[in-house]
Amino acid sequence: MKLRQLLTAPNQLTLLRMLFLPFIVMYLVDDDYRIALGLVVLAGLSDGLDGLLARRLHQQTLLGQYLDPIADKLLLSTLFLVLSAMHKIPWRYTALVFGRDISILAASAVLYAIAGLRDFSPSIFGKANTFSQVSAVFFVLLFEVVHLRGIWIARTAFLWATFAFTIISGVHYLFLAQHRMRLDAHTAHAGRPSSKQVA
Repeated sequence: MKLRQLLTAPNQLTLLRMLFLPFIVMYLVDDDYRIALGLVVLAGLSDGLDGLLARRLHQQTLLGQYLDPIADKLLLSTLFLVLSAMHKIPWRYTALVFGRDISILAASAVLYAIAGLRDFSPSIFGKANTFSQVSAVFFVLLFEVVHLRGIWIARTAFLWATFAFTIISGVHYLFLAQHRMRLDAHTAHAGRPSSKQVA
């Protein structure tokens, strides 16, 4: 069953996006920003296309729900790390991005272990954070190809947007997790019979 899910067109596109990553890194290390930028744009287009295909072809799978965000995180986190190592993105942004993701991953693991909670849909702040990160990487690379002041301003603006939304979305996620824990505990308590009912 999982193999059939893996072979669907949307999930194949997601896997293709993950395969782009080593080539993007290779071209970045070689200072070939033009090709690296082109591959990043293709990866972004494939991200939109796999979601569209999943809806149109009715091929939305549980595997795809997990695979798609993993591919996004892997791509963005690696690009932030490589670009910081190349002194194109200040380390404070990358440290914050990694810190948020690690905190959310740890909180999710704890919630799953304690209460079996695993269904956390991305919030509007999480989506805004992802958009800011994608845009920041795009304009950082574009500025290396075309040195225009307008591109530098956009690059700086989206890096600051990433800084802000990383904090906001992280705090919001932890708030939602705490709310889900309380709701789950309340539901469990409400469904538990009282001592009089047991008697």
